[in-house]
Parts: sequence; C-alpha cells; structure tokens
Amino acid sequence: MTFVMVLHHVEDYGRWKLVFDEDGEVRKDKGSKGASIYKNNDDPNHLVVITELENIEKAKNFAESKDLKNTMVKAGVIGRPAVFYLEEIERTEY
Repeated sequence: MTFVMVLHHVEDYGRWKLVFDEDGEVRKDKGSKGASIYKNNDDPNHLVVITELENIEKAKNFAESKDLKNTMVKAGVIGRPAVFYLEEIERTEY
C-alpha cells in the first residue's frame, strides 16, 4: 500500500471537516481505501491527513489533481500544504 501524508493549516476545523466528509466519494473513486486525520494538540487547525491508496500512481493522481486543490480552497486550507508519498515497509505490533 501507498500513503499520501498531507500537512496543512486550515481556517476552521469544523468547516474543513464538512468539506472533507462531502468529498468522500471523490476520494474513493480516486482509489482511496480510507484516511486518518490527526490534529496538533497546540492548534486544532493544524492537521495531518494520511490517505491510503493502492499504489503510487493512484496516490499521485489523487494528490496532484485539480479537484483536490479546488476542494482544499473550498475547505479553507491556508497556504500550500506539504505532501509526502509514503510506502509502508514494516509494521510492528505490541
């Protein structure tokens, strides 16, 4: 599996989350298997979103799409987000 990790700052988490939820089918159509959302404890409007996709091609098509850029604007993302493509190489369980 491939993961896209996006770090961004939003104007308002509640507004962002509504748009994120509305966009779920679009993410699924682009190959998303699901996403995890993390917030900074010191600022709940600083978010990390990790989306799981089948492969790197689908991950790049998703993350670099004009649709996603437009959705981020609608959701109130401030500035340019940092985007990282990650491949899981190991998982440990305790």
